[in-house]
Amino acid sequence: MLAKALVRLLRPARVAHAHCDLPCGVYDPAQARIEAESVAKIQEKYQDAENQKKPTESAEDFKARCLLIKEERADLVKHHLWVLWTDYFKPEHLEKHPELHELFWKATKAAGDAKKSQDPKSGQALLEQIAEIDKIFWETKKAA
Repeated sequence: MLAKALVRLLRPARVAHAHCDLPCGVYDPAQARIEAESVAKIQEKYQDAENQKKPTESAEDFKARCLLIKEERADLVKHHLWVLWTDYFKPEHLEKHPELHELFWKATKAAGDAKKSQDPKSGQALLEQIAEIDKIFWETKKAA
C-alpha cells in the first residue's frame, strides 16, 4: 500500500517523448567536422614541421605535439559521430537512407585511420565521409 502511494507521488505529471536525449537542435555533424578539420590541418603542419614549429623548439618536439593533439581530435570525431548515430538518427531515417549504417561505419574507421596517420590525405578522406553524413542529416532536418 505504501509502495503504491509512493509510486503515485513520484510519478511525473506529464511524460515527454523525444527521439533524442534533448529537444532537437543540439545535434549537428558540424562538431565532428570541426574536429576532423583539426586532424587534417595538424597532418599538414606535421608534414611541414620545420617551418611550422616555434623558433625555440625542435621539429621532433613539434611533431610529438602534433601527434598528441591529432590523436585526441580523431577520438573526438569518433565520439561526435557515434553520439549523432546513436542519439539523433531514428529507424525511419535508416529506412529512407539505408546507407547510413555503412556511412557511419566508414567515417569512424576513417577517423581511426586518420588517428594513426600523418598523411593529410587520410584527414581529407575523413572530411569527405563526414560530408556525406552531413548531407543526409540536413535532409532529415528538412523533413522534420
